Amino acid sequence: MKLLLVSDLHYTLPQLDWVVRVAPSFDVVVLAGDQLDISSTVSLDAQSLVILRYLSLLRERTQVVISSGNHDLTGPDAQGEQAALWLAEARLAGVPTDGDSVVQGDTLITVCPWWDGPAGRAALELQLAADASRRPARWVWVYHWPPMGSPTCWTGRRHYGDTDVGSWITQHQPDLVLTGHVHESPFKPAGSWADRIGATWVLNAGRQIGPVPAHIEIDLDGGTAGWHSMMGSEQLRLTDHAAPERTVF
Repeated sequence: MKLLLVSDLHYTLPQLDWVVRVAPSFDVVVLAGDQLDISSTVSLDAQSLVILRYLSLLRERTQVVISSGNHDLTGPDAQGEQAALWLAEARLAGVPTDGDSVVQGDTLITVCPWWDGPAGRAALELQLAADASRRPARWVWVYHWPPMGSPTCWTGRRHYGDTDVGSWITQHQPDLVLTGHVHESPFKPAGSWADRIGATWVLNAGRQIGPVPAHIEIDLDGGTAGWHSMMGSEQLRLTDHAAPERTVF
């Protein structure tokens, strides 16, 4: 099974066009948060309609899953916490999103929301516990924010990660956690696009300008992952015990 990981596209339409073009080469396309851009002159409502159209195009070509990021939040949910309300339309169109889980072959993919308060956090804990009880051969999480202390959350000045996901990784040990949020990490000498935490690989493609997004290609059957950007490409084997030495600097 081949997966494509992109995140933090921030309403960059040429990059979304590229994702649509290459989608048929992958079994699953993962959009790991921040599809929208709160700094854009285009309203979030208009942006979300465009992204939903892209999701429709992607779904015609392959399986696609999408998680929310902090830029995707558009209003309060039933608990009064901020949520990506527009992603409910994606679910209705058959695209797994926040709070959903999907089985693809022998792989369970858990799609985690960007939660905004105790109710959202508690719901995600319940989701992870439920999926842990039924995990098949492989378990993949989509979670926008990398864990604190990981080189995948290094900004070049500080670690900017999430403490909760780190504890959940330690508890459940999924095979892969597909993240984003921290744009700079793969492009900094002390940062990385990949980190091994126990039995878990954490991956973050980062963000770059231009028509092609920084992206990670994962071959679960072949046991490899590769990061591709304007800086070049790096590879690892999923059986490795640590991320490889950086070669692009």
